[in-house]
Amino acid sequence: MALWGGRFTGQTSDLFKQFNDSLPVDYRMAEQDIVGSISWARALATVNVLTAQEVADLEKALTDLLAQVQADPAMVLLDDAEDIHSWVEIKLIEAVGDLGKKLHTGRSRNDQVATDLKLWCRQQGEDLKSLLANLIDELVKLAEREQDTVLPGYTHLQRAQPVTFAHWCLAYVEMFERDVQRLNNALELMNTSPLGCGALAGTAYAIDREALAKDLGFGRATRNSLDSVSDRDHVLELLSVASISSVHLSRMAEDIIFYNSGEAGFLEMADDVTSGSSLMPQKKNPDAMELIRGKCGRVVGSLTGMMVTMKALPLAYNKDMQEDKEGLFDTIDTWTICLQMAVLCIQGIKVNKERTYQAAQQGYSNATELADYLVAKGIPFREAHHIVGVAVVAAIAEKKPLEELPIEKLKEFSAVIEDDVYQHLTIEACLEKRVALGGTSKERVKEAIAAKK
Repeated sequence: MALWGGRFTGQTSDLFKQFNDSLPVDYRMAEQDIVGSISWARALATVNVLTAQEVADLEKALTDLLAQVQADPAMVLLDDAEDIHSWVEIKLIEAVGDLGKKLHTGRSRNDQVATDLKLWCRQQGEDLKSLLANLIDELVKLAEREQDTVLPGYTHLQRAQPVTFAHWCLAYVEMFERDVQRLNNALELMNTSPLGCGALAGTAYAIDREALAKDLGFGRATRNSLDSVSDRDHVLELLSVASISSVHLSRMAEDIIFYNSGEAGFLEMADDVTSGSSLMPQKKNPDAMELIRGKCGRVVGSLTGMMVTMKALPLAYNKDMQEDKEGLFDTIDTWTICLQMAVLCIQGIKVNKERTYQAAQQGYSNATELADYLVAKGIPFREAHHIVGVAVVAAIAEKKPLEELPIEKLKEFSAVIEDDVYQHLTIEACLEKRVALGGTSKERVKEAIAAKK
């Protein structure tokens, strides 16, 4: 039964109903719609639309319906209602008769859906903060375990300078902490209640919208009814945070995929997050990380789709906005499982310390140390940079690392080089010189781990 049929004399086509109805998607907001309806009933009592007894009867019926939905969310899908708002109202009328028809007084589906979706987004945001915290915790644990493990650092996928495996872990901790901060910012921005704004011009009843907002758990009521019913910034904010966080997850996945490869051999992923080949018995594929990397594109696509949907909509509500939920719900599901899977993957990582150390020794990653050594001897950095570049060419020709070139050979590049140069060219020396805040020295990494813990 449609809630708007009085204006129409003709029948809705089956195709239009299928095209128009949103219950298969927005049924996920059943709890929020019921909670919002309970608060609205209380608000109507304050303006003498409902009696105290009527509110009590409505609240009991709605609370019973809420319990049914929580026990079996899929029960909603067995109905033929247009959307979740219609479904709740129809079920309420079945429970309390004509009293259920009074609940929608002064309320529109426009402010109703805006409220429901904000409530849903806020709950998801809090849940996702916990999931991000779990991932941060596992990365800090891995960093603590591998704080003495040397790892080659890369730029342009070329070995650059040695770091520690812990320093790599903490780099992603920084990224995911920023995601938590973005979530907090988004939650603060959506901490306003649109309920009581009606279809677009506000409700005709003298509802105390600030009290109504507090009853729903919001910080305050929105300030403009036109904006309130057509605002979907909360959806865009959540999609934006999800997209940025998914990019971080994807970058981490790419690193782990590379580190897990036969060419690198820096780590091994656990059996419970990898798969084999149907043809090649020897294969152990990093499928979990590849799926995380792949799913990022779908999340970013949902953000793009919603931005394009909203970019030219006139005030106030337009049916286009019904497209706000499908991509959002899919994004939250995807982001959630990717965070959970990332935690499982991190927990099972085994690092090959010998291989990472060997790799850090290769690629002339101590070249910058030799340049710094020359600078300390009074040579301008640009000149020292050139000298070391020539020395690296010679070392490559002899197929030796810089630290294995004899002192006589090194002196050919600069007369200021002495025997003390070798103590500056070890991996340990390269690491320990990075003592500034944010550097990869053991001291700084240990401090960073303690701070994160």
